[in-house]
Amino acid sequence: MGGVAKDILSWQELRSQWQAFPGIVRHGGRVLVLALLLGLGMLIVYATGGTRFAYPYLMLIPVLLAGVWYLLFGALATALVAGLLMAAMPLTVATGEAQTTLNWLVRLGLYLLIGGFAGALFSQLRKIHLASEHAARTDLSTRLPNEVALEDDLSRHLNEPPIPSSGDIGLILVRVDDMNDILEALGADASRALILALHARFAGLAPALVGCYRVSGAELMLLFRCEDVADLERRASQVIELGEENLEVLGVPLRVQLIAGSSLQQGDGDTPESLIREARTALLAASEKHRPYCHYQPALARRNVQNIKLIARVREGLQHGEFELHYQPKLRLSDGSVCGCEGLIRWRDRHGSLLAPGMFMPKVETTTLIAPVTRFVVSEACRFITRFEKRVSVNFSVRNLMDERLLVEVGRLIEQAGIAPSLLEIEITESAFMHDLVSASKALERLRGLGVQVSIDDFGTGFASFEYLRHLPITGLKVDRAFIRGMEQDPRAQKLVACLIDVGHALGLEVTAEGVETDRQHGILRGLQCDQAQGYLYTRALPAVELLAWHRHHAQLEASRDAWWADPCIDSLLPPR
Repeated sequence: MGGVAKDILSWQELRSQWQAFPGIVRHGGRVLVLALLLGLGMLIVYATGGTRFAYPYLMLIPVLLAGVWYLLFGALATALVAGLLMAAMPLTVATGEAQTTLNWLVRLGLYLLIGGFAGALFSQLRKIHLASEHAARTDLSTRLPNEVALEDDLSRHLNEPPIPSSGDIGLILVRVDDMNDILEALGADASRALILALHARFAGLAPALVGCYRVSGAELMLLFRCEDVADLERRASQVIELGEENLEVLGVPLRVQLIAGSSLQQGDGDTPESLIREARTALLAASEKHRPYCHYQPALARRNVQNIKLIARVREGLQHGEFELHYQPKLRLSDGSVCGCEGLIRWRDRHGSLLAPGMFMPKVETTTLIAPVTRFVVSEACRFITRFEKRVSVNFSVRNLMDERLLVEVGRLIEQAGIAPSLLEIEITESAFMHDLVSASKALERLRGLGVQVSIDDFGTGFASFEYLRHLPITGLKVDRAFIRGMEQDPRAQKLVACLIDVGHALGLEVTAEGVETDRQHGILRGLQCDQAQGYLYTRALPAVELLAWHRHHAQLEASRDAWWADPCIDSLLPPR
């Protein structure tokens, strides 16, 4: 199978090289081949004794070949030449006997009949092939050129001799970022009309714009001739500006959000596949960075490769038990006692290095690996609760919240560990609710139905709405560290935190402040009647054994302090009131 594939690739490469020659050279070569075959046929007929024998039918070979190359006209013309050449050939070479007129006329008619039939057949096959090729190169819904046409055109442009005045090939991949919203609101006809409207607008960028191709439902690839990267970036700015001007689609005024990525021809090593891949890499980088446009840089490709390798290592790490949970305690501010902790995932790789979640979790959250990773986290947290005997919170992503199987698995893990469901708390960021509030609310109701506590993480940094807070079945809020940082020097920040705490209490929710790092922050939060706090002031996240040891030590300190204050002798040491 490998040998056949190799032969096919060699043939395609040879065909591409042949197509690269100028048309006049190709035609000249074909005519020469036909002339040589006709001449060779005459020699064979003469050498084998004349037209009396069967060898005159060798002259049909160039007739059929002419039908392949030049269709009906070529086949008939070659058949006529072959018939006339055979008319001049003696019937028997040895005796010099000439052919009768009827003999060569019948042969000529037979040549013309076969040539005409073959030419007509090849003409029809050519039409079918061209129609099939056109369909393969065309987007069916918009009739715009598609990715197949893009690759063919790119290959042709890259193989052309360089012309200094024409510039290099540049690609700009444009995506309608809110196409899903348009599809949901107006349907497929609107998306098709939108793509055609954008295509019409971009056509105004000619002559620098060489071609416009629809490469996916929401994406157009623009092929430019440009001088350098700066010129390509100017073109990209024009594209974004043109695309984001108001459009009317099916009678509805629209303003769409575009993002774009570009790549530029760098040298002889460029291929259509590499330029398209680079433009797509740049587009993904622009999307991740929430920018309208990004030009390809080699570092982007290296990062993508690193991400791919990282994801593969995460899967292996789960199988080899390289992940663990560290726990950061939460303190009840009213009395300083430990009331729970947050379980935070860590990755101790094969070399013993400890990786923080920020190095791998953002990428994991965009893949299906988030399900087994979260399952591991919940399982470890449930096991730890049996030793800690206080509430442990873990984080859920948007994908987790919409994963029916994982929600069922949470109940099973709680039951398997034999713990009270209320000792497990799920923390979910505000942004998770903005994707699909109804589905998210139903998922929270299922968790609450299990008896699990649910709180909103990083409260105040997302899209907080009192309306959705009123309806969501949550039990707590966690004020983001951004509000706590520098609070002691900023009275406005203190007032803002006070408002967030009051909102939580007004809704009957337990409020936790994260990122507490100073005694002054601790004191302010206690004065504001915040319920709980966590942060480096108390301790960093610790492995399970160390957290339990820290907890015992903290409990002893608290007991000693309470005993000291309860001692009657202390009253004599205090100043009079």
